[in-house]
Amino acid sequence: MTGSTNRIEKYLDELFPNPKCELNYTKDYELLLATMLSAQTTDKRVNMVTKILFKKYTSLKELSKADINEVMEIIKPIGTFRKKAYNLIEIARKLEEDYDGNLPNNRQYLETLPGVGRKTANVVLSNIYNVPCIAVDTHVSRVSKRLKLAKKNDNPLQIETKLSKKFKKEDLCKRHHQMVLFGRYYCTARNPKCETCKIKDICGHK
Repeated sequence: MTGSTNRIEKYLDELFPNPKCELNYTKDYELLLATMLSAQTTDKRVNMVTKILFKKYTSLKELSKADINEVMEIIKPIGTFRKKAYNLIEIARKLEEDYDGNLPNNRQYLETLPGVGRKTANVVLSNIYNVPCIAVDTHVSRVSKRLKLAKKNDNPLQIETKLSKKFKKEDLCKRHHQMVLFGRYYCTARNPKCETCKIKDICGHK
């Protein structure tokens, strides 16, 4: 599989030489909140609501005391907004209470926050603290299975474990962003751009 993996890496480097997270944020905690909000929706839609949200509540302290109905109204376009509005306020409250408004480099703690699972924690740890880990979202999962980097029935943790072994430790954050972008713009769920793909011979997509 090494030869195939090398080809995949070279193609990803060719398509996305300097990949970056497409969620907009200017403060560490904003990435955490934006990533939590991105579940079951697009980064583009999240960026639309966080532009308003982060302008209205400029600190965790302000957000922790926000009126939940006002927060719901702002994030309404992203779906499941009631639960996510509660999560936003509760995360802000807990970070204020437990870490004086700072975002800790602590996976165990992050995963205790409402709406924050391993994927969200990985995004935050890799982007903010350069922790070598790869977050498995729907794009990464789909691309991994199509390119036979993982098996069809593998769960996100199994996929993460396999990718962490196949890719160099120092490249994991970059590979995450590349695979997300590849899945978002090329290897899409519907109508993937197979005709122009340079690694379609590796792919198991029919």
